[in-house]
Amino acid sequence: MGEIKEEYDELTQKLADPELISCPEKLEELSKRYITLKKIIEKAEEIEEIKKNILENEEIIKAKEDIDLVNLAEEEIANLVLKKELLEKELETLTNGGDEQTPKRGPAIVEIRAGAGGEEAALFANDLFRMYSKYAQKMGWNLNILTSHQSSLRGLKEIIFEIKNGSAFSKMRYESGVHRIQRIPETEKSGRVHTSAATVAVLPKPSTAQIKINPQDLKIETFRASGPGGQLVNRRESAVRVTHLPTGIAVSSQQARTQVQNKEYALSILRARIMAMKLEEEAKKTSETRKKQIGSGDRSEKIRTYNFPQDRITDHRIKKSWHNIEKIMDGNLDQIIDELQKQLK
Repeated sequence: MGEIKEEYDELTQKLADPELISCPEKLEELSKRYITLKKIIEKAEEIEEIKKNILENEEIIKAKEDIDLVNLAEEEIANLVLKKELLEKELETLTNGGDEQTPKRGPAIVEIRAGAGGEEAALFANDLFRMYSKYAQKMGWNLNILTSHQSSLRGLKEIIFEIKNGSAFSKMRYESGVHRIQRIPETEKSGRVHTSAATVAVLPKPSTAQIKINPQDLKIETFRASGPGGQLVNRRESAVRVTHLPTGIAVSSQQARTQVQNKEYALSILRARIMAMKLEEEAKKTSETRKKQIGSGDRSEKIRTYNFPQDRITDHRIKKSWHNIEKIMDGNLDQIIDELQKQLK
């Protein structure tokens, strides 16, 4: 712990240097390390304080002067031991390079699906994809579509894409949930405002080393691609469906022109879903407090409403609204994402 405190003190001095502002990448890197070290020190100090409280309660039990005090001390020790074990696990994951249960950084796989609202929901899903694409472009991220299915009016029933930049997941992770839109659809002749929804799931993209899949556990099928892509795509059985037999998770891709590339795309999505499933299982084993800290990312939660008649976007988790909806949906998400990172960490 001595080395960690020394590094923490050094970083405190470095971050006080005004010249660091001219190097934002270095500033971000040092700031993140500073926050991690601060958490490690705080948890270590909390553990030491708990140990002292346990010793004090043990002294009360040894004295045996008051049976009521002894009973209270025994109960207190049981609670303190449990709390100490949880803190020690959290401290271990932090000192080993981060929270293993909920990755904070790395590339991301984003899934957008049209929900309630028919064709208008599909158009909204397309608007969300455009918004994230523009945001990725502004951030200098590399975005690659893995699979997509269009609706009859060129909306999106579903689209899955990956963002390869290392900070993508940390920025995008709080977009998971149900996004609701209120506006007058282009097809609405009477001028009524409709409410539609789309779901967004943001998953950390694991490496092949993190999620190893036994080829014998896979059922791979090929079929003819449908939709846009040209005659070459549509004529050949280039689309691929991969089913992971142990979990029953099935993924398909028909975005690329070749079976090999579509198989790689499908496996990328499959690994992300298996990791997400494992993270969810781990979260269930932890305390309610812990789950609140890391967030479930449950896509059934209504997180945001895009109200076009009132020119307002409201995030229901932090109870905050922003105006100028067209500008935000043109990829200017910084103010929303920055606020979510501050309040939902």
